[in-house]
Amino acid sequence: MAVVLSLALLVTEHTNLKLGGIRTTLSIFVDPIKYLVSLPNTIVEQITDSATTYRALKAENDSLREEQLIHQTRLLKFAALEKENIRLRALLENSFKLGEQVLVAELLSVNMAPYEHILVVNKGTRFGVHPQQPVLDANGVVGQVFRALPFSSEIMLITDPNHAIPVQVNRNGLLTIAVGSGQLNRLILPFLPSNADIRPGDLLITSGLGGTFPQGYPVAVVDEFTAQPNKAFATITATPKALLDRNRELMIVWSKSVPVPLIAKPENQESTSDAVK
Repeated sequence: MAVVLSLALLVTEHTNLKLGGIRTTLSIFVDPIKYLVSLPNTIVEQITDSATTYRALKAENDSLREEQLIHQTRLLKFAALEKENIRLRALLENSFKLGEQVLVAELLSVNMAPYEHILVVNKGTRFGVHPQQPVLDANGVVGQVFRALPFSSEIMLITDPNHAIPVQVNRNGLLTIAVGSGQLNRLILPFLPSNADIRPGDLLITSGLGGTFPQGYPVAVVDEFTAQPNKAFATITATPKALLDRNRELMIVWSKSVPVPLIAKPENQESTSDAVK
């Protein structure tokens, strides 16, 4: 019956155009039904698209977050490299001012024993380093080579209690000896009388006596002078010019009369040179 009725309607519509109005009227009721039928499929598609978009945005957000972290880490490294570059430039400029041959060495470790101020650097006898060589930074005297090994060297700081350095007052040439106090920011001048011509703010430089430190290197600045009327010597302290607790690069210095190569020698060349000596 439905098929016959459908055929009859088709024939009638084909022969009579008056059914167009009825079709239009019926579409008003039929179209909402079409929308309702397709609504679940539309909702499912929108939810799927939203979920896919959310996953894509979340993945992109995570990727951007990782890239940001990587870039921030690189920026931190660049900042450290910039500081290192500034320090190396300062060392290079001071190496030209010194006039002696120098070798830049990097800090490896610090001896944490109480009252023992020893640093270890990454240059040793393979680079010509030997004991008692003076060691400087961009500001002044750091210490001297205490022990030279093939691949590293131990540096005794001027503040070590076992270290003493001959100095003179830059203002008037007064000679004395600066001794380590065991504190990184203090030297002691124990051998000057109470009437010595020295005052706070005086610059102490190496005197050249003793043969270890060439003359003229900045050592410390006098920060306290206390006369002792009942004692033979005054109490005098000074602050080192070198940044002993902040250095990552140091300069090992040779005198002008002892040129040495600044590259490591092969083992056979070292043994040959030793045999010749």
